[in-house]
Amino acid sequence: MPIQPSRRRLLAGLLATAAAPAAPALAQAWAPSRPVRMVVPYAPGGGADTTARLLAGPMSAALGQTVVVENRGGAGGSIGAAEVARAAPDGHTVMLDALGHVATPVLLRGLAFDYASAFAPITQLTILPQIMVAHRAAPHATLAEFVAQARARPGQLTYGSSGNATAAHLASVALLRRAGLDLNHAPYRGGGPALQDLLAGNLAFVFATVSSSTQLVRAGTVKALGISTAARIAALPEVPTIAEQGFPGFELNEWNGFYAPAATPPAAIATLRDAVLHALRDEAVRARLAALGAEPVGSSTPDFAAFLAQQRDFTGALIREAGITAD
Repeated sequence: MPIQPSRRRLLAGLLATAAAPAAPALAQAWAPSRPVRMVVPYAPGGGADTTARLLAGPMSAALGQTVVVENRGGAGGSIGAAEVARAAPDGHTVMLDALGHVATPVLLRGLAFDYASAFAPITQLTILPQIMVAHRAAPHATLAEFVAQARARPGQLTYGSSGNATAAHLASVALLRRAGLDLNHAPYRGGGPALQDLLAGNLAFVFATVSSSTQLVRAGTVKALGISTAARIAALPEVPTIAEQGFPGFELNEWNGFYAPAATPPAAIATLRDAVLHALRDEAVRARLAALGAEPVGSSTPDFAAFLAQQRDFTGALIREAGITAD
């Protein structure tokens, strides 16, 4: 089974410039001549939409033009993505997409565009770690204990997720395949309902977001079995990663990236990335992202392109090998 690449190199782009002073506008060879349209290919209120609206204000200040967030949800994000793919490649239309950017094209056949060639990558925006949690009364307190007990009861336990091919589902599948475990999958329409059913004692585990589960872990309402990132997280430094508990290289997170239509001029890509970095350095934005459990990245454009290629290979192989289908 493929191993997801580490995020450490991707963090370097933002961290190296985190202390740089903010500027009211960017001096670049290209600048937008009218408002910039930021398409979010999902419904309002989700993580991608929240991130887009956090970034829009500081980006507007940096670009000297308003950044307008537009939600174009449906079909796993492919409806909004198709709209961006056919937009003029002039820097005035961009897209904020999530892990679905690499999962949707594997799940949905016959799309009118190719995700791999229809977009120009700009930068990876964030990483959203996941916490593997179990009910507080579960008979396992550690990941090793869970693996041993699940191995002794093949096909008898059920885990939940926020839906087929979501980050929570893919992390679960990746771990179960690595551990050689046989569990039933219960997909829910979102992470909240899955977590509620875990709290009711109906599920063996779920992968939950940091924002939804940290307080539950601290209160002892759920047990944290492991973190999905390569390194431990600041919110729960005492919780070990899955990688350090017998699954080296394990890392599977939700993430957000920023794109423009293919053939957008490099000067426009550079200006847009600088505007994103300006937004990610904003203290209010960083505080809000931290509250959401998101880690800012701000990778270079070449690093993001390499990350996308690795993610397409990894996610595509995982979906195909596990026989995952769309909801």
